[in-house]
Amino acid sequence: PQRPEPRGGLLMGRPFGVPVYVAPSWFLVAALITWVFGGQLERVLPDLGGARYLVSLFFAVAFYASVLVHELAHTVAALRFKLPVRRIRLQFFGGVSEIEKEAETPGREFVLAFVGPLLSLVLAGVFYAAAQAVEPDTVPGVLLAGLMISNLIVAAFNLLPGLPLDGGRMLRAVVWKITGKPMKGTIAAAWVGRALAVSVLIGLPLLTQSGALGTDAADNVGMDTVLDALLAAILAAIIWTGAGNSLRMARLREHLPELRARALTRRAVPVETHTPLSEALRRANAAGARALVVVDTDGQPLSLVREAAIAGVPEHRRPWVAVSGLAQDLTDGMRVSAELSGEELLDALRAAPATEYLVVEETGEIYGVLSAADVERAFVKAMARPS
Repeated sequence: PQRPEPRGGLLMGRPFGVPVYVAPSWFLVAALITWVFGGQLERVLPDLGGARYLVSLFFAVAFYASVLVHELAHTVAALRFKLPVRRIRLQFFGGVSEIEKEAETPGREFVLAFVGPLLSLVLAGVFYAAAQAVEPDTVPGVLLAGLMISNLIVAAFNLLPGLPLDGGRMLRAVVWKITGKPMKGTIAAAWVGRALAVSVLIGLPLLTQSGALGTDAADNVGMDTVLDALLAAILAAIIWTGAGNSLRMARLREHLPELRARALTRRAVPVETHTPLSEALRRANAAGARALVVVDTDGQPLSLVREAAIAGVPEHRRPWVAVSGLAQDLTDGMRVSAELSGEELLDALRAAPATEYLVVEETGEIYGVLSAADVERAFVKAMARPS
């Protein structure tokens, strides 16, 4: 089916023509950041009072603006490489740029992944330089220092060499370059991603409890320990799930070339508008065809008789029902080339949702009828085979 206009929250704008959405989960994160950062401000700037939460909210918005810049870097690089970007979505843990096609070369894949962390590092440098111009124990000084540190964390985290992180895509590009096979790069980076997920699940609570992250180990008990474990579990689940999704998407792309319009098309017989359904089916059975194309007196196709509509007509009524009453008029999108395959075929079907399509040769001659159900069955069968 055709994919609808991408949603996923509150539409904030369309930079470079790409819609940017803020997911509902972001508001939960904004509240959490406001609460946590507000507690830190109470220790650093105790004179702020209740206003510290307004400052904390500003920090949360500014931080996610930095995340948006990170994602825009991916988007601009993708558009530069002629790769369509469906949307940018800011959500619970950061953001994601939904790039609809794979980079054509490992070099482009590496660049596409690296520009995000690179922009985060540049932003950290900008905030550091700006912080040098203000007093550290002021609201601007604390905000700039916080944004510098948060962007460094975003860059460092995304450079970890495991899918679905940017570092994982960079590792995938390297393995792809060495082996010449993108699937091997995906498998390697996905399994490293799963190892990272396990490391985060076990290691993050241990590091926090031991005081290795700069806190007093004696204070890391009770509710703080539970929160650390919960955060580690959420991060690990996101990384593990993302790695698995990357494997599935790579497997999908690997099998897409097996979907060829010419191989999946049903043979069809042409029938005129007022032909009774029983007669049309008799001709189809005699010719060994499984589809009917309604044509005019000159043999030009007008519509396709829907398989579901045929099944809905009782056999005793078929001599009295004309095929035109069961047909769907042809639109430009319902004519597909017999040479289409893989992603091009799926894109053509998504652009004009229908149950059947007229398949034509390059000369315009009728080749047959393609059923969307046949494409789906072939796709499921291909995906069931091992890579």
